[in-house]
Amino acid sequence: MKDFRGKVAVITGAASGLGREFANTAASLGMKLVLADIQPKALEHAAEELLAQGAEVLAMVCDVSKGAHVQELADAAIARFGSVHLVFNNAGVGSGGLVWENSEQDWEWVLGVNLWGVIHGVRVFTRVMLDCARRDADFQGHIVNTASMAGLLAPPAMGVYNVSKHAVVALTETLHHDLGLVDAPIATSVLCPYFVPTGIAHSERNRPDELASHERRTPSQMAAQMLTEKAVESGKLTAADVARIAFDGIRDGRFYIYSHPQMLGTVEERFAAIVQGRPPADPYAATPQITEMLRAGVKGRR
Repeated sequence: MKDFRGKVAVITGAASGLGREFANTAASLGMKLVLADIQPKALEHAAEELLAQGAEVLAMVCDVSKGAHVQELADAAIARFGSVHLVFNNAGVGSGGLVWENSEQDWEWVLGVNLWGVIHGVRVFTRVMLDCARRDADFQGHIVNTASMAGLLAPPAMGVYNVSKHAVVALTETLHHDLGLVDAPIATSVLCPYFVPTGIAHSERNRPDELASHERRTPSQMAAQMLTEKAVESGKLTAADVARIAFDGIRDGRFYIYSHPQMLGTVEERFAAIVQGRPPADPYAATPQITEMLRAGVKGRR
């Protein structure tokens, strides 16, 4: 997809972080916007700002972990704009700590948003876009699923998040192959950002009450939280930078889109270990101070 003007973009997690910047960039390119988020006030504020800039906007509160909500989002998009061309399955949350210390609620919450949210987006919107293509011989579509470098690596004390993002990479790769089987005019990309200043370090604020974990936070969970906050806050690329990179990737038809390609050496080491049957490579080998900080935190030292 190279021509964005007048096309329709659906963005989940659109009220803040990467999603908000995807919306800004899409609006600047003349796209019509369908914005979804679980935060009503933040979503309303984002929609008002974009409307004031002249964008056509449909905003809906949506819990992407629920298939019915995503279907309602798709139905509303078609009812309002008649078509969908670009989908960002972007909503995401984070949780850390030693993998055996995460509660069942931790797993249900993170997988519900990060994985099931993308599953529902792919399941619902691919069908919608295929229907659009049947009605329009010139239709071109693109689906972007937000994974993470944690979908290509497996850093310690990030197990729940790692699992969700590895699954998103696998899902998107399969989607690419499946679309090719039916010669669909729909491209797909998996976005793998590294640490970028967004609100993901504080995503607990949006955790539903029914999935609240009532277990006491462990030293490893507190250490992982501290690491995430420091890493996210110190990120040199902004969410706006990542949005620009993402749209450049869409224009160029790139499947894998990286915000920090310098991390690919570490990914290569991981895959070399897989091919050679060695134990997993240390994703923090180049920054041993991170591992030491985690060790100290896990053992309750400061």
